[in-house]
Amino acid sequence: MKRLFRISLSVCIAGLTFVLAQEPKSVQLPSPQMDIGKPLMQALKLRQSSRNFDTKLLPMQELSNLLWAAYGINRPESGKRTAPSAMNWQEIDVYVALPEAMYRYEAKSHSLVTVVAKDMREATGKQPFVKEAALDLVYIADGAKMRNANEEDQKLYSAADAGFIAQNVYLYCASQGLAVVVRGMVDRPALAKALNLRPEQKIILSQTVGYPK
Repeated sequence: MKRLFRISLSVCIAGLTFVLAQEPKSVQLPSPQMDIGKPLMQALKLRQSSRNFDTKLLPMQELSNLLWAAYGINRPESGKRTAPSAMNWQEIDVYVALPEAMYRYEAKSHSLVTVVAKDMREATGKQPFVKEAALDLVYIADGAKMRNANEEDQKLYSAADAGFIAQNVYLYCASQGLAVVVRGMVDRPALAKALNLRPEQKIILSQTVGYPK
């Protein structure tokens, strides 16, 4: 009886450990800095695409600032973002590929939630530099959030909304002296499978960010 109890207890502990190991880990980002950067007109003048990236990683504060600029909440009372979205659907999810994991940016808590616990930067594009830069962003539209929109409208508006976010990233990078390029060359079926996306989730664009080489 005691042996059976010990076995049962061991199984329960192992099962609990497995469940806890499967829990998605979140990373709380520091508060974004609101008093940095170049004036808008200078940032627009400096905005450009670059495909030459250093391998140096971004500090956590820089990552926090970047993600808030991209699609953070700038009006807490309404939950609205730094980038517009049609009908305020907020259908774009920003995925963040870093060396240690692929995360999803959660604007409400300004945090990162682990999606896949491994380096997936190379899977976010077909160009060789995507696996070397500090991070790759992936913009994924969730059609389930686009109420009453037909398929054509979903494609149109989600593409526009992803573009707004990408431009925010461009301007932040221009302001901070970072290299950046938006990309359409993505093996979407393979990446969608690796991220275990639902059929209504569509990969729109990717964007690489890092220090210039």
